[in-house]
Amino acid sequence: MNENFKMKTSYQADKNGYYGEFGGSFVPEMLYPNVEELQNKYLEIMNEESFKKEFNSLLKDYVGRPSPLYFAKRLSEKYNTKIYLKREDLNHTGAHKINNTIGQILMAKRLGKKKIIAETGAGQHGVATATVCALAGIECTVYMGEIDIARQAPNVARMKMLGATVVPAKSGSRTLKDATNEAIRAWINDPVDVHYIIGSVVGFHPYPDMVARFQSVISEEIKWQLKEHEGTENPDYIIACVGGGSNAAGAYYHYLDNDNVKLIAVEAAGKGIDSGESAATSVLGREGIIHGSKTLLMQTDDGQIIEPYSISAGLDYPGVGPQHAHLFKSGRAEFLNATDDEAMQAGLELCKLEGIIPAIESAHALAILTKMEFKTEDIVIINLSGRGDKDLNTYIDYFKL
Repeated sequence: MNENFKMKTSYQADKNGYYGEFGGSFVPEMLYPNVEELQNKYLEIMNEESFKKEFNSLLKDYVGRPSPLYFAKRLSEKYNTKIYLKREDLNHTGAHKINNTIGQILMAKRLGKKKIIAETGAGQHGVATATVCALAGIECTVYMGEIDIARQAPNVARMKMLGATVVPAKSGSRTLKDATNEAIRAWINDPVDVHYIIGSVVGFHPYPDMVARFQSVISEEIKWQLKEHEGTENPDYIIACVGGGSNAAGAYYHYLDNDNVKLIAVEAAGKGIDSGESAATSVLGREGIIHGSKTLLMQTDDGQIIEPYSISAGLDYPGVGPQHAHLFKSGRAEFLNATDDEAMQAGLELCKLEGIIPAIESAHALAILTKMEFKTEDIVIINLSGRGDKDLNTYIDYFKL
């Protein structure tokens, strides 16, 4: 994994954490020493041979990587193209989130931190954080919106079984944004002993870059796996859902400079773009600052955050990671969206055609198959970022199963 820690391109963060005009580090003064420590040390630590060896060993023996690149034969036949699924759903804990939390717990240990805090929406990042804290024997507190706690009960139970304390965020929309606010407040109160494991490519520098680097194992594997399947490292399309956007960042990472590979980001349109209940930031967002980063976010004329909505707890974030804002504005990635209904139907279709129950987040990426026209010979990779166990109650309620 040496190369992906060294890559620097026009689509990567500069030394100040900017992707074009997006990114940066807008943090409260009390947090600045902590953030500065991380900014100054994260690349040095990630490039240490002992770090890389431990990281790679845990990815292989604990997470279960490499995750398969699976040719979805029946799905391909239906859409008359070649569709491969990158099976991040088969990772330990059921999603891509574990790639990042393994990296960050190793980072925290090398920085001498004694406690971990995290935020979570769908609960997958919370579970992944609680998992690595149990592995490392470090105290863990996870902040989660009250609404998400109700709709993601199995993941809440998992976190508690793994030894984490789950703290409900009761302000605002009581979802991911508010959980993030609570986590940042907690870090301000204990900046010396605590490391904050952010779960996506959002927030202040160096988090968007650091998380993307840990997730870049996804595209690193895609390159050699596709070579085995098709004799080429390069697909025609890579499709991934985007809330904050870490699974997409990881799937795109090694292809950012290859213009022959089209990058498709799929946001949650909720009940419709113009319904007032949506999370499609690229359509509805404007430039602003959220959680310490300049990016695109949904806001009113006077700068108040517009509450996002999605049936998927992992996609209802009012902004998007700064790298994705840059990919959108530069035109390097095409941003599309899928409604709740489209995502749920796409999820059920994958169940019936391939015997795979996807997370509802991932189902948004699958929903794009009905909206795009592919050539028969095109190679289309969809990042199946998580499995649907956590969403069974939502599937049951929606389809009245």
